[in-house]
Amino acid sequence: MAEKDKHTTEPMIKPKVVPPVVQFAVAEKFIEMCRSLSIWPMAFGLACCSLEMMAAGMSRFDLARFGSEVFRPSPRQADLMIVPGTISKKMAPAIVRLYEQMPHPKWVIAFGSCAISGGPFVFKGQYGIIEGIDKLIPVDVYVPGCPPRPEALFEAIFKLQELISGKRWWPEPPKEVK
Repeated sequence: MAEKDKHTTEPMIKPKVVPPVVQFAVAEKFIEMCRSLSIWPMAFGLACCSLEMMAAGMSRFDLARFGSEVFRPSPRQADLMIVPGTISKKMAPAIVRLYEQMPHPKWVIAFGSCAISGGPFVFKGQYGIIEGIDKLIPVDVYVPGCPPRPEALFEAIFKLQELISGKRWWPEPPKEVK
C-alpha cells in the first residue's frame, strides 16, 4: 500500500495572531513601515504569467524602485509568494509545501486569471486543474488578467504595502477620462 501523501491540498487558515502583552506602538509602526517597503518575493513561476512577473523585475520596469528587491530563490528567504499561472493538481502539494516553508509574516498574490479561477482551462470534465490558489493557501491580493501587465503587479505590491502598513506610499494612478 502506498504511503499517504504528507502534504495537504485542503484550504489553510491563517494563524491567529495573538497581541503581545506589552505594546510599543511607535516601534511597531516603524517595523510595519520597514516591512512594507522591503518585501522579498520568491522566484516562482507556473505558466505564462510568470513571464510578466519576470518583466516587472527587469530594468525596464524595475520593481526594486518600490521596495521589492531581488526575487529570492528559497522560500526561507522570501515573505511574498506570487502565484503566476495555472495550478495543476500535480503541482498543488509543491505549492503548499513552498508556502509552509516561508517564515511568518508571509503574503500571497494570485497573479492572473488561472491563479484566481483556473482561467480558460476550466471546462466541464476537466480533472487536472485547481480552480484558484485560494482553495489551497490564503491569498492577500488578486490580480486579474490574462496575463496581467507588469504595472498590475506593481499595483498589487502597492496594495500589499497598504495592507501591511495601513498607508499607500506611492501616488494613485491617474483615472482614465473618456
